[in-house]
Amino acid sequence: MSDDEKVVSLSRAKHDDNSQKQEKDKEQSASFTPVYCSFCGRPNTEVVKMVKGPGVNICSECTMIAVQYLILEDRMPSGAAQQILDAFWTKAE
Repeated sequence: MSDDEKVVSLSRAKHDDNSQKQEKDKEQSASFTPVYCSFCGRPNTEVVKMVKGPGVNICSECTMIAVQYLILEDRMPSGAAQQILDAFWTKAE
């Protein structure tokens, strides 16, 4: 998987064909510029996935830490939630 495939953008897609081509060209040139997580500061080259939003980015690891915090805040994660957390952290290592 290339580094630019690791970044998922939440920006709106353009409907005009010319605009789509320009957007694709921009994305390709931007693919050489790392995208950094707004929480941990790691670039998309060092993480599993990156979600890019308007003015903020979050990597998959920070997302899972946040999810884990929210689940554990209840002190007793469900069996399904614990399986998801275990599967993610096993693959992330």
